[in-house]
Amino acid sequence: MIKYFFIVILLFQTITALAQVKTAKDINYAHNTKEQNSLNVFYKADHVENKPVLIFIHGGSWSSGKKETYWWLGRNFARKGIVTVIINYPLAPDVQYEKMADDCALAVKWVKENISTYKASPGKIFIMGHSAGAHLAELINADPKYFDHAKIKNPIKGVILNDPFGLDLHEYLTTAKKDSFYFDFIRTFTDKPEVWKVASPLNYVNNIKNPHLLFYGSKTYEAIKLQTPRLYQKLKANHIPVEIKEIEGKSHVPMISQMIWGGNDLYEEIVGFMQKTISGK
Repeated sequence: MIKYFFIVILLFQTITALAQVKTAKDINYAHNTKEQNSLNVFYKADHVENKPVLIFIHGGSWSSGKKETYWWLGRNFARKGIVTVIINYPLAPDVQYEKMADDCALAVKWVKENISTYKASPGKIFIMGHSAGAHLAELINADPKYFDHAKIKNPIKGVILNDPFGLDLHEYLTTAKKDSFYFDFIRTFTDKPEVWKVASPLNYVNNIKNPHLLFYGSKTYEAIKLQTPRLYQKLKANHIPVEIKEIEGKSHVPMISQMIWGGNDLYEEIVGFMQKTISGK
């Protein structure tokens, strides 16, 4: 009987916490009417001002995915006091990677200019991505041309990469098996090796000045297990604050799907990283 009592209490507390989270849906960030340029904002209905902000860019091999899939990520972070923005961006085959990155930068610009409406601080913007979304997050952070196109300075306080794919696309595409994935990526990055180099965030590592938190799964793709630690080593050599963690037993998709549960350890790691970065300690 006592066991069921505690279950009911826990369920009540969870429902109450979720009820405190509000969602502003389908906001266009690019001054058009396209769904591909829309975002959702998750925020807690309280009186706390100047909250940190987390922008999440979804994965999907640059050709699939949508913001609605990740409502649980927005709600879980919002419950922890972080205003969370989940974005859409245009996908292949309709566009190639540069257009995707340009639009992600526009989403960041919208956040910088509008997020105070949700009691968050434009000076506490963090960006997070999984898989292809992590590639785009790091690309707009490291290659200055994307924020130049958006006509703002890079406002990103810190970067969280969850199982990032494509940090060195040239290396991957020159050695990858010519399978359906390969030809899918070619739609996004062309068949030109010089373009693959330009599209690789690792080639801009010397531009990176903000702290990083890197995760990768012990059972993920070999390219991720090779390139994520390489990014860590390069940032460390440049004296950039960086942390890395290998998540035991996780393959690529479970690296993000594990976060459906609000008690997942990655939340504690990410929130702690954000707090430490903001405080400067």
